Amino acid sequence: MTISRGDNIPSVTLTIMGSEGPEGLSTDSLFNGKKVAIFGVPGAFTPTCSAKHLPGFVQHASAIKAKGVDTIACISVNDVFVMGAWGQDQNVGDNVLMVADGSAKFAEAVGLILDLSERGLGIRCQRFAMLVDDGIVQSIHIDEGTFEKTSAEQMLSELT
Repeated sequence: MTISRGDNIPSVTLTIMGSEGPEGLSTDSLFNGKKVAIFGVPGAFTPTCSAKHLPGFVQHASAIKAKGVDTIACISVNDVFVMGAWGQDQNVGDNVLMVADGSAKFAEAVGLILDLSERGLGIRCQRFAMLVDDGIVQSIHIDEGTFEKTSAEQMLSELT
């Protein structure tokens, strides 16, 4: 079952690239007591994700944060080294937290698994965007084939 507005974010451990290397990050520490704009992508370095989706959140990070968002996070079923390299390649700096869901625990827990095994890509995460306030989903959008519903511009237009 896919997570919905009003649901609590499940507790799982994710990974981020810290200054000393990979670091565990619990969803509790990511979401509790904060307003978080999180978007998921099927894969790092993929065409739409690299050309449009992630760059939009980097470009609009200041405006999104000015609307009360504490953290903007990008999550993908990739390992932490890939997510770290992709963040560097895209010059995300402190604008977007690059989060690895290497074993798809988060994607599975929120019901956003995308099976691309037939295309040689294995289990991935659907393209989505969520606004989460203190661990509770305020809004969720899932794209099927495009990114517009989950774009930074869409997220920004919904923030008050």
